[in-house]
Amino acid sequence: TEALLCQLPDLLCVSTNGAGFDTVDVEACTRAGVLVVNQSGANAQSVAEATVGLMLDCARRISESDRRLRRERGFSREDLMGSELCGKTLGLVGIGEIGTRVARIAQALGMQVLAHDPLLSAEQIGQRGAASCTLQSLLQHSDVVSMHCPRLASTLNLMNASAFAAMRKGAVFINTARGGLHDEAALYDTLACGHLGAAGIDVWDQEPPALDHPLLGLENVVGLYHTAGVTHEARKRMGAWAAEQILQVLRGEPGPRMVNPQAFDVFRQRLKASDHRDT
Repeated sequence: TEALLCQLPDLLCVSTNGAGFDTVDVEACTRAGVLVVNQSGANAQSVAEATVGLMLDCARRISESDRRLRRERGFSREDLMGSELCGKTLGLVGIGEIGTRVARIAQALGMQVLAHDPLLSAEQIGQRGAASCTLQSLLQHSDVVSMHCPRLASTLNLMNASAFAAMRKGAVFINTARGGLHDEAALYDTLACGHLGAAGIDVWDQEPPALDHPLLGLENVVGLYHTAGVTHEARKRMGAWAAEQILQVLRGEPGPRMVNPQAFDVFRQRLKASDHRDT
């Protein structure tokens, strides 16, 4: 934050250990000549696999079947009948590193893929394995809607009551991106009334969510504790990428994942001044 930056006049660089940087006031860092870098892509495969796992879980009612089998008898297999993903349409809200990998896996499952990403052209979205469309069209035509955009002022509560109402009846909602992208109360209402079929949620307004969180009381919700990107492989990559990039920028070289590249020239000047002080 700006207040913390005032207490750290010699701070040169802030490195986040994942793709997200919503915990950093990037504008304040830029004004202070502090370079911000992230590790975008380091956990992309892990999050993509977890996303598809949640899609399969919700569609085939895997967790619901497991919970019910452990606590009761007297129900039939047909009571837990799910749906195939093959032949269905997946809508990606954002198609960066993670969304692109999700699109690739979804295609292997026989799904059609739509994507809405205002930062990319229709041609770029096509190259990443999806057909470009507006958000409204995506909501109307997708059997599964999955969030893969950053948490910004413009995306906060992007999935609100009207957005959920625009989705297909029986559709599945997935969020492995960031808490705050969807309105939790609105999601509960649209699931409880039967409009949506299920939801797979990895990220929450408060993490972990309270034990009595309304969404956790619904059988058609699969909840995770922000673990989509938490794998042994991803953590190893993140640590290595972070160390390598920090060494690179401290040599005065541009980093491959600079969040505020406009601050690099001032950062380099401050770096040189710091080197002179040290000698």
